Amino acid sequence: MIRKYTISIFTENFFGLLNRVTIIFTRRRINIESLTVSESEIKGVHRYTLVIKSEEERVKKLVKQIEKLVDVLKAFYYINEETVFQEIALYKVSTHALKEGRNFERLIREHHARMLTVESEFVVIEKTGHKEETQELLRELQPFGVLEFARSGRVAVSKPMKKLSSYLKEMEEEQLVSA
Repeated sequence: MIRKYTISIFTENFFGLLNRVTIIFTRRRINIESLTVSESEIKGVHRYTLVIKSEEERVKKLVKQIEKLVDVLKAFYYINEETVFQEIALYKVSTHALKEGRNFERLIREHHARMLTVESEFVVIEKTGHKEETQELLRELQPFGVLEFARSGRVAVSKPMKKLSSYLKEMEEEQLVSA
């Protein structure tokens, strides 16, 4: 069964690693729907968060292949129910929308969005939520004149409580035993 998966990859931050990771997806003809890279809770360790649609067996093999890369410390995959996730969207809308007054402001409030800046020619609105929520606000803002739209990749944390530091400690212990 094809479903959405969030893959978290923990790495040291080395030049060219993102390219090597994405090649693994390309070779398997798996499209990356979302990609975010950031620091993690451990100093010197970065987190890649990717969203794909695939079958679980393919995802398991993919994660194992990713973990074979030298600079990858650990990789995990989760279904949506096993993560807490959000995306951020920015909407640049013509200032003429403000002339609509209450309708425009009501729409912003109803979607729990906020105005980041008001310039002479445009307003920038921020909405945090799931893709469907940010897409819905985009649809409703269209009549007001959307000039630009940008959405981030997924930012996610897992619900399972085992920490990355625990996995890293286990890996160190395994290396000591096998040495």
